[in-house]
Amino acid sequence: MSKAFVKEDAAEAEAAPERAAATPGGKNYITPQGYARLKAELKQLVELERPEVVRTVAWAASNGDRSENGDYLYGKKRLREIDRRVRFLIKRLEAAQIVHSSGRDTDQVFFGARVRLKGGEGEKTVRIVGIDEVDPARGDVSWISPIARALLKARAGDAVTLRTPAGEEKIEILHVEYP
Repeated sequence: MSKAFVKEDAAEAEAAPERAAATPGGKNYITPQGYARLKAELKQLVELERPEVVRTVAWAASNGDRSENGDYLYGKKRLREIDRRVRFLIKRLEAAQIVHSSGRDTDQVFFGARVRLKGGEGEKTVRIVGIDEVDPARGDVSWISPIARALLKARAGDAVTLRTPAGEEKIEILHVEYP
């Protein structure tokens, strides 16, 4: 084995924790609300949608020729999609580590915090959540996103530097709360 490969392997091993956190197999921190939402989706798929699609496929299969039967072909495709999503949800829920912020009496930013901040774009509010809960329209950002990394452990009144591919930006933390 050449020295170049050894160096690359060592560099990959050092970067593994950061990459593992960003991948579905890594740490899956999640809020109690996010966990409940994933669990409800799993229940919906397993108890309601899948049985209905199975009934449709069984009915379509009983009609005879399956090669040109749209209900059968679409139903089988939908079953595969549902089963894939169910497997994904089961793995994510098993790996989930629920983080309770429990209304901390602090002005420091941690997982689950809702932060009002002021930057170049004006004022906005973000909430730091798990990877599976990200919703930019509502201001929910992943704990591994650049903005969350800049905000974590800072306090209300602090100014932090947000580093993005577009450049650096100063952001002032106006208020921190835990819903």
